[in-house]
Amino acid sequence: MLGKKRKLGKKISDVKVGEEFSTSFTVEDRDLLMYLGLTDDANPLYIQHDYASQTPFKRPVTPTVMVFGMVTSIVSMHLPGPGSHVIQQNLDYPKPVFHYAEVKFDLKVREVDKENHHVHLDVHGYDEEGDVVVKGSLVVQPPYEPDSMNARSLENFY
Repeated sequence: MLGKKRKLGKKISDVKVGEEFSTSFTVEDRDLLMYLGLTDDANPLYIQHDYASQTPFKRPVTPTVMVFGMVTSIVSMHLPGPGSHVIQQNLDYPKPVFHYAEVKFDLKVREVDKENHHVHLDVHGYDEEGDVVVKGSLVVQPPYEPDSMNARSLENFY
């Protein structure tokens, strides 16, 4: 990342109500293994096919925190983008995401609160069958305008 110039995301004045962003992620083994390794989470529902087959799910599920990670990645990379910070989330996960699933996400700006420097986003995620796997809302602080673009600490951003 160092040495590569990157733009900051949209400032609060550039975010518009109704603005949308859509993308998709596929749950890969490497992602699951990294999450499980980082968290030391050994929940058999996430990794043991024999156990999961005896549950109502019938197969291993993806941890919901990984699904939330996909959502925050969209915020950090696209809407509003680099420099943004999620300060509140209210998400429901009505259906599990299974290993190897592709999840399509739609984020939409519902409100822009310039006074408090908050953007309210609606979130929806769907699996391959079109069923909702995550829905809810986020409150995000978009990137702040830096005081000086000459500051050495910001040399990788402009």
